[in-house]
Amino acid sequence: MGPMTGLVGQRERTTVGGRTRPPAWAVLLVVCAGQFLVVLDVSVVNVALPSMRSALGLGQTGQQWVVNAYALTFAGFLLLGGRAADLFGRKRVFLTGLGLFTAASLAGGLARDPGMLITARAVQGLGSAVLAPTTLSILTTSFPEGSERTRAISTWTAVGAGGGAAGALVGGVLTDYLSWRWVLLVNVPVGALVLLGAALWITESRGSAGRRLDVPGAVLVTGGVAALAYGIAESQSHGWSSVDSALPLAAGALLLVAFVLVEGRTAQPLMPLRLFRIRSVSAANTVLLATGAAMFSTWYFLSLYMQNVLGYSPVQAGLAFLPHTLCIVVGSKLAPRLMGLVDARLVSAAGGAMAAAGLAWQSHLGVHSGYVAAIALPGMLTMLGAGMLMTPIAAAATSGVTMGEQGVVSGLLNTSRQLGGALGLTILATAAVDRTASRAAGGASVPQALTSGYSLAFLLGAAFIAAGSLLIALLPHPAPKPAA
Repeated sequence: MGPMTGLVGQRERTTVGGRTRPPAWAVLLVVCAGQFLVVLDVSVVNVALPSMRSALGLGQTGQQWVVNAYALTFAGFLLLGGRAADLFGRKRVFLTGLGLFTAASLAGGLARDPGMLITARAVQGLGSAVLAPTTLSILTTSFPEGSERTRAISTWTAVGAGGGAAGALVGGVLTDYLSWRWVLLVNVPVGALVLLGAALWITESRGSAGRRLDVPGAVLVTGGVAALAYGIAESQSHGWSSVDSALPLAAGALLLVAFVLVEGRTAQPLMPLRLFRIRSVSAANTVLLATGAAMFSTWYFLSLYMQNVLGYSPVQAGLAFLPHTLCIVVGSKLAPRLMGLVDARLVSAAGGAMAAAGLAWQSHLGVHSGYVAAIALPGMLTMLGAGMLMTPIAAAATSGVTMGEQGVVSGLLNTSRQLGGALGLTILATAAVDRTASRAAGGASVPQALTSGYSLAFLLGAAFIAAGSLLIALLPHPAPKPAA
């Protein structure tokens, strides 16, 4: 029996409205494929940027916006995407988001100038923001609460994490052996297959009928999150105190304050503030904000270390991440088994401790370090812990929420993780640059100075993970299992 067989059971033979219910493995396959595409495109273009620069005449700012255009629209529209799924139908919104993402991938792969490429990446981010929260809400409404849902979420977590890890490898192989255009064009046939599968296998579901989309709330939260993310991105180039970063940061904060005020007075809010009174929701999002700050930075700095210090090619760097990918999948699939034996909070806290220990170990880098001791082993420990950490958090956040609000909670989880990652990367990158400049001014060679900066980034990442692990204590105690 295959690994997904346990998720099917009798549900394959039940009917809904006179029709046979789609098999659980098929729903899981389609949803996870959509999530894989979303996460893959966060990192897949990184190694292709030099080729894009040569082909299209991208400057330094243009290269930054190839990445940021996707990240900003992704972060800005996540809550809107999650609520739209609840109101207009999860299958309909899934198909819309995936179709938009696939069409934008085609436009980006055929781009003839920087403007067209950056615009396509922005539309890709919008499609991803609609798609990403819908994938989790489809799972949480398709699988009953308990061990079956936890196993489904663990698979979703593993596939999502694997997509992030695979980005460097996929991007390196496609760029080296085909063209940078295939980094985007590869999404077209895959997206078409997933669209077909979703049309056949996903059953439509939605929240309360008759509700309307909170347009003022949608405008405020989208503008606020986008402005905040833009300010964070600009601080990498101009510093925190410059007008270029301080102005959008202040504007984003004001818009988000206005959003909270509007939501408290709206009859049908985009983000019901009462959800934050559910301890599982508020605690899980706080944990994700803290841990996302470290985990999003791991691939970035390790890739730079391998290429800038050890001289790895893009393909070699991508292959070097394979053990990391395997371990995060193993950790994600191990978590639900452990959750059946001990308190889920202990599983998550143990995963956080392992991830923090791995990053602390990773900080002991050298200019001539070997692959096994400096990259593989600490990275495997970090990713095994990360997989164990994330599954209980996602399961806890959605456990006390009604079916009609699964989409908005899923969007909130993704928003917390994305904003935590953007903020963490900015803080760690600033610290690494300052340490590198200081060491270079003191007479260190370029490899030595870079290695010192990367080491500091990993050490700070370990501190973020440790802080997130402490916050796991805020999660409510799991409800006792009913007697057999």
